[in-house]
Amino acid sequence: MILIGQYDSPFVRRVGIALTLYGLPFEHRPWSAFGDADKIRPYNPLTRVPTLVLDDGEVLTESHLMLDYLDSLVAADRRMFPIGEPARHQALRIAALATGLGDKSVSLFYEMRLHDRVSDLWVGRCRAQIGSVLAALETDRAARSGAYWFGDRIGHADVAVAAVLRFLGEAHPGLVPLADFPALEAHAARMEALPVFQTISQPFIPPA
Repeated sequence: MILIGQYDSPFVRRVGIALTLYGLPFEHRPWSAFGDADKIRPYNPLTRVPTLVLDDGEVLTESHLMLDYLDSLVAADRRMFPIGEPARHQALRIAALATGLGDKSVSLFYEMRLHDRVSDLWVGRCRAQIGSVLAALETDRAARSGAYWFGDRIGHADVAVAAVLRFLGEAHPGLVPLADFPALEAHAARMEALPVFQTISQPFIPPA
């Protein structure tokens, strides 16, 4: 498989971490959706990352679909989303909140850094949404005492939250002090200390 995109994207990073944890061989092409659009377009007409080219040449273009596919390649007891309910829909909810937080963080960056005229209304809306999601994630994580969010081993929800928190902190330094969310701060520190997080990692590079 070929994973296209830079690891400063939390969406690319979560897929790279899953591939690595599953021991699935892949080639990483660290192309930028901005600087390398012409390279990405033949694989993905949206010219977005992540883009995952499967072994048979089929292309997936959304990180959740990629993880769903990767889960199908491993034994049920290794899958990083819980299989049984209610843990499955709870983990999906946390991952969806995390990726939504990532989307809002990207939107806010584009609005503040790439637009000639900044909409204060849009900036305020994004900031409010970011704060609300962080509060919801903090409440849920604080209610769970384990090293991982669901169960005794790392899951997709753990990865999604930590990857997005890293991106938020680097793309918007000082916007939201993570110390205000101690359960999330501890979770992020625990995940970032893992070897796979240190290997699948890249400092944020603002698009030109």
